Amino acid sequence: MGLLEGKVALITGAARGIGKAIALKFASEGADVAFTDLVINEAAEETIREIEAFGHKVKGYASNAADFEQSHDVVSQIVADFGRIDILVNNAGITKDGLMLRMTEAQWDAVINVNLKSAFNFIHAVIPVMARQRGGSIINMSSVVGVSGNPGQCNYSASKAGMIGLAKSIAKEMGPRGIRANCIAPGFIISDMTKALPDEVRENWVKTIPLRRGGTPEDVANVAVFLGSDLSSYVSGQVIHCCGAMNC
Repeated sequence: MGLLEGKVALITGAARGIGKAIALKFASEGADVAFTDLVINEAAEETIREIEAFGHKVKGYASNAADFEQSHDVVSQIVADFGRIDILVNNAGITKDGLMLRMTEAQWDAVINVNLKSAFNFIHAVIPVMARQRGGSIINMSSVVGVSGNPGQCNYSASKAGMIGLAKSIAKEMGPRGIRANCIAPGFIISDMTKALPDEVRENWVKTIPLRRGGTPEDVANVAVFLGSDLSSYVSGQVIHCCGAMNC
């Protein structure tokens, strides 16, 4: 029996990358999976097919996570389709990097809305469901730069720091209802974005990581399984760094 057998997980922004890796890992551990993305395109359909191969229920929902009403509507639909929500992973995110002197208001607002406001939207929508169930696990996908900051990423760093404060506050508010909230802070994770970097940049970055390698989406997914499962039943309000000791 898998670690997530009988649980229903909702993952935002899960058509690709880390979100997809979490969805697949959750399914391999026995969970039914609902996920959102801006559109349910071929990439999302492929994710659905891969999850179905594990023999579990899965459905993708087109939704703008930064939109409050859409987030509530899709949560209501997921509850109607699946009956419950045991795990929420706030993974939807974008970057619009730039130095503060050159950053536009639009760049700031877009990143804060997609990364941080989306987490608020879905937590706000899911809390009543989990409260009725007397339990649930909320996982915010933060970042090491949400703890340490990073030049050229003040908007992204602020959004990821905000997700940490949000999770810690929800952990204290909702603990009496059996609801846990935690964060994962990935470091240098190998992805389509990092693969596009020049070889020299990637090699120099890896040299700063004590484990001497970049992380994989599956590394992050393994941490998410721990936080979503009963193995972490007394873990709440915490930030788990998945960074190879890059930022410890």
